[in-house]
Amino acid sequence: MSIVLRIKDAAERLTPSERKMVQEIVAKPRDAALGTASNLAQSIGVHEATASRLARKLGFESYAGFRDALREEFIVRSDPAVRIRTTLEDTRGADLVAELVAQETAALQTLPKYLSGERIGQIAGELQRARKVFIFARGNAETLAVMMERRLRRFGMSVARLRGDGRDLAEQLVELTSDDVVLAFAFRRQPRHYGPVLEHARSLGAPTIAIAGAIGATLKPAADHLLSAPRSGRREGFQSLIVPMTICNALVLQLARRNETRSLRVLETLGELIKQFET
Repeated sequence: MSIVLRIKDAAERLTPSERKMVQEIVAKPRDAALGTASNLAQSIGVHEATASRLARKLGFESYAGFRDALREEFIVRSDPAVRIRTTLEDTRGADLVAELVAQETAALQTLPKYLSGERIGQIAGELQRARKVFIFARGNAETLAVMMERRLRRFGMSVARLRGDGRDLAEQLVELTSDDVVLAFAFRRQPRHYGPVLEHARSLGAPTIAIAGAIGATLKPAADHLLSAPRSGRREGFQSLIVPMTICNALVLQLARRNETRSLRVLETLGELIKQFET
């Protein structure tokens, strides 16, 4: 069970000091994973014994075990060869297709524990109100950025996918205003330039949305709206984009539901245009 789920399960049994410690851990999980119980307790002004009690309430025998779990969940080896090798070793002798299906099914079944329909609706509202949606992604996440760009545009929305590096991003962000929204993706680690992009949006008062994996709580600066859920498989192994793609699909369908008449009308117009261009 992930640490986030353990915290949710134990929430009603936590003391005020333990809740204060949980807030610090969620805000800075990497610091907690690399530091000691004493460091963590001193940083928030509680007794060191609070860390041990919290660890036991979360199902760990000791704070050391809890810290190891934090490292496992939030500090990831980034070598692609290591990730594939790990997954190959885990699935050796098994039916690969059946194993992958089982992993994806398990991850998707836990998704409602992290995201509610109400939350998806709130964020769809932010997208719908935006003058323009700026999408930022790097690495494998660019696949989702391309998908969202196309799907939002099919609803008649104005969309810009942020591409390139440094100067290119700066030039594209010149037109960002407080009436726009920035949608960013982040999975194994915080992408380069994620910070400057979100800081610029914040300085203008433009809402920001992040779709992320388990690292969601560690992103700096934090997005105004975070959609974070663990992907399938071990974090140090191969992981697919099926869980975040499902989140994207939920947003798209919620957008259509919020203004069904207009959405269908725009899609019908698109269908007619496609016929004209394909004849």
